[in-house]
Amino acid sequence: MLLNQAQINIIKDQQALAIQAKSMTSQQLDLAISEKWFKIWVPKSLGGMGLPLIDGLQFLEELAYYDGGLAWTVTLCSGANLFVGFIDPQIGKEIFENPAVCLGGSGRASGYAEKMNDGYRIKGYWKYATGAPHLTHFTANCIVTENGIPLLDEHGESLVKSFFFDRDDVLIHYDWDTFGLECTASHSFSVENHFVKASRSFLIKETTSTWSDQLYQYPFMPFAELTLLTNFIGMYKRFLDLVEKYFIQRSNDTIWLENKGKEKFKLLDGIQHDLDTRRLSIYKLAEHSWQNLTYKKDNQSLYDSIAVESRDFVVIIKQNIIALFPLCGIAAAQREHEMNIVFRNIFTATQHSLLQH
Repeated sequence: MLLNQAQINIIKDQQALAIQAKSMTSQQLDLAISEKWFKIWVPKSLGGMGLPLIDGLQFLEELAYYDGGLAWTVTLCSGANLFVGFIDPQIGKEIFENPAVCLGGSGRASGYAEKMNDGYRIKGYWKYATGAPHLTHFTANCIVTENGIPLLDEHGESLVKSFFFDRDDVLIHYDWDTFGLECTASHSFSVENHFVKASRSFLIKETTSTWSDQLYQYPFMPFAELTLLTNFIGMYKRFLDLVEKYFIQRSNDTIWLENKGKEKFKLLDGIQHDLDTRRLSIYKLAEHSWQNLTYKKDNQSLYDSIAVESRDFVVIIKQNIIALFPLCGIAAAQREHEMNIVFRNIFTATQHSLLQH
C-alpha cells in the first residue's frame, strides 16, 4: 500500500498547520480515518486493513518520509489498535464498529490495579499518550495488587496487566511541548479510583491472542521495534534527500564545488549507501521472521537480530545527521525549513526509550 499523489498533497499541505496547532489537523484526521490508517493492523472482519507485516512497515516508512510527525502518530495509534487481537472478541467487535475508533496510551506500568471479585479498581498517571486529543480509548499498564500487595507473575516479578478505558473515564493533562513531533500531541493522562471489569484487561502476548490472524502470533517487542524503526528510516531518507538537494544547489558555485562540494558529495554518497544496506538487512530479517512464523519455525535468533540491528541503525542515524546538519547552511536552522522540521522530529523520536542502547 503506497501513498497516492492526492494523499501526499494533503500531507504536505497540512504539515505546517499541524505543527502550529500541536495536534493533527481535521484534514489529517479525516484522511487517516477514511483511509483506515489507524487500522492497518486490524482484521478486515472488524473494518480494518489486516495488512501483513512487511506491507505495513513499508507504508509507515513512506508516510514518515513525507511527514514524520503524522507517521509517528499513525504508527503509535495503529500499534495500539492492534491490541484488539488480545481483548475479548465481543468487546472488540463493539468498539471497532466505530470507524473513528483509535486507541493509544502508555506502555509504562505507572498505575495500580487493585484486584476485586469482578474486576479491578484503577489509579495511575501515565505520560506520552500519542494522539491524545483524538483517542476514543486509552490503554495503560498497571501493577496488579490484592489487598494493596503486588501480585507476582510466574517469574517472581510484579504482575503487570494492560487495561483500556473509555475516553470519558480519563483526565488528559495537556503537557506535550516538545521541539519536534509537535503534532503527535502525546499528552499525559490519569485515572483515579476507576473500576473496570476483568474483560477490560488483557495481556499482550502471542500466547494469549484472541484472534487467529498471524500478526497476533508475532511477538509484540520485535513488532514495536520494527514499526518504530521504519519511522526513523523514512525520516532519515527524507533528511538525506534534502541534504543532497542543498548540495546540488550549492554546486552552481563552481568554487564551492571544487573546494568543498566534491568531498561533501562523497561523504553523503557513503551515508546513503550505508542506509540502503542497513535498510535491506532489517527488511530481510522482518520478512524471514514473518515467513518462519507462517511455517511455525523458531524465530528467536531473528528477533534477537532485529533488536540489535534496529538499535544500531538508530545510533548511526543520529551520528550521520549530526555530521551533515552543520554542512547545510543557516537555512537549515530556520524552524519552518523542512530540513529543520525533519531534524527536530528525528531527535525528538530518539527520546523514545525502545530503540535506545
